[in-house]
Amino acid sequence: MKPVEFDAAETYEPDEGWQRRSLAGSDQFSFEWFEKPPGHSSPMHHHENEQVCLCLHGELTVTTEDGDAVTLEQYDSVLLESDEPHKVENTGDELAVGLDVFAPGRSFDFWTDRDD
Repeated sequence: MKPVEFDAAETYEPDEGWQRRSLAGSDQFSFEWFEKPPGHSSPMHHHENEQVCLCLHGELTVTTEDGDAVTLEQYDSVLLESDEPHKVENTGDELAVGLDVFAPGRSFDFWTDRDD
């Protein structure tokens, strides 16, 4: 068993107000809790990992490179396939909180080691 206490979990803030927290996981899958302020969007990006994005609070709009978009409200989720370009934006008026699940698992290196 490998417990991870929320307050002791590794954290990362890619942009001001966009916080990510690495929860329990493995090489096969990983969980990242995140919060985004109103209006914040990640850049369009893709990764080898499949991703499930679950909205825990607020509103998140997930948009793919071809313009398809879905707005997630509390407890709604979406699956993003491996290497599917996408961005995640808080399109609501309040702080949005979500949980990303990645398979295979990954670390924060995805964001910290980027060139763009």
